[in-house]
Amino acid sequence: MESQSKAGSFRTEAVGTKELTSAMESCVLFLLCIACTMGFPAGILTDTEKHNEAFAKEYLKKFYRFEGEGTSRSALLDKIQKMQNFFGLEVTARLNEETIDVMKQPRCGVPDIARFSTFSGNAVWKKKDLTYRILNYTPDMTRNDVDRAIEKAFKVWSDVVPLTFTRIYDRVSDIEMLFAYRDHKDSLPFDGPSGILAHAFAPGDNIGGDVHFDEDERWTSGSAGTNLFLVAAHELGHSLGLDHSNDPNALMYPTYHYINPNTFQLPQDDINGIHSLYGTKENPIVPIINCQEQISFDAVTTLRGDILFFKNRSFWRKTAGKSEIEQHEISSFWPSLPADIDAAYENQKKDQVLLFKGTKYWVLRGYTVQEGFPKNIYELGFPLTVTQIDAAVHDDETGRTYFFINDRYWSYNEETSQMDKESPQRISKGFPGVGNKVEAAFRSNGMLYLFSGNQQYEFSTTNRKVTRLLKYTSWLNC
Repeated sequence: MESQSKAGSFRTEAVGTKELTSAMESCVLFLLCIACTMGFPAGILTDTEKHNEAFAKEYLKKFYRFEGEGTSRSALLDKIQKMQNFFGLEVTARLNEETIDVMKQPRCGVPDIARFSTFSGNAVWKKKDLTYRILNYTPDMTRNDVDRAIEKAFKVWSDVVPLTFTRIYDRVSDIEMLFAYRDHKDSLPFDGPSGILAHAFAPGDNIGGDVHFDEDERWTSGSAGTNLFLVAAHELGHSLGLDHSNDPNALMYPTYHYINPNTFQLPQDDINGIHSLYGTKENPIVPIINCQEQISFDAVTTLRGDILFFKNRSFWRKTAGKSEIEQHEISSFWPSLPADIDAAYENQKKDQVLLFKGTKYWVLRGYTVQEGFPKNIYELGFPLTVTQIDAAVHDDETGRTYFFINDRYWSYNEETSQMDKESPQRISKGFPGVGNKVEAAFRSNGMLYLFSGNQQYEFSTTNRKVTRLLKYTSWLNC
């Protein structure tokens, strides 16, 4: 009897009205639509789907302000859609493979917002001269490589806005930079290799502006591992007040992708963003001088391929591969340096530029003044009778640096850090044909260029003779 009742019931459903059948079909379609909208398949989730959902929730908590457990399903779907829209994905509200893949890309730890947008309240620095300090170093790179990467990252921004960045060593700076593992006491712990690479804080007091790098990454200066320059330049955008961009070509795009640092140029989206905060940099490209004027230089030196000409409070930079000459105030690049530099030279092997004023000298590595300077020139071996250096130049072939003082020159052995015993000698003996006084000097393409009076001499140290007599201003598009 029981079985007959069941059969009867089944028959009744099977032979019911068309309306009932239609309603049932509509119900099934509705349920399918709900499953699709929810972003997860109907029924029991697989282990992979459970893992992806848990991963997505953590990701959205960090970068899209998802509140987590206890939050409605619709709120989760809304955050998924916002994330997909930000990255230019198809907006489906589903945790499809493409969405999960983007979530798993290495990236910055700062939350995402919108196109070249800035932090809430448009936080900016109220001053134009900022300081930074490197608190520690990663063992993945040499200290010099870290210094260069950080310096280059600051230059990305100082090239386009009227801000200067000076490295300091002995006190708290505006922008403190460090490498750290996992929980490093700022309430934003790192997550181990890959994932979050670094984070930075908006301009402000205390931790404001600071940059932290995840030590669990493998930091490099090339394409292997994670390039420190690229990540530092991105994070410094945050330190200056920029948030993330949704332009995939922008430096401020949240995920990491490698670009050759040697050919890197700041994209226009980032330029627009930083100009909205600090305005444009007043750095007109102007002719250095009227080419008919008489002019003399205080000092000339090369610096990583550029040539710098110092005069009074200014210097002019001729950049390799460019015809334009840039004019700058010395203090805008190096607030701690004096005006009226007496002499300067580059030692490319040591990646150093030495600048002299009176009895003091400073050392640059790139555009950063090194710690512990100025020092006394007498440490180099000069007698107390020397109170000023007229010019200096380093010859890579001989390993000697030549210091010109009045009508004599001193020869300094960079390998032994000692003056040669025969120093000093008359300029006319060591550099025949140049004259009795050298006011500025530098080396380029294997030749020395010595400035004396209103003349410039091209001198071959191999043949010990003047090979050409040039116009004093020949390097300045005259």
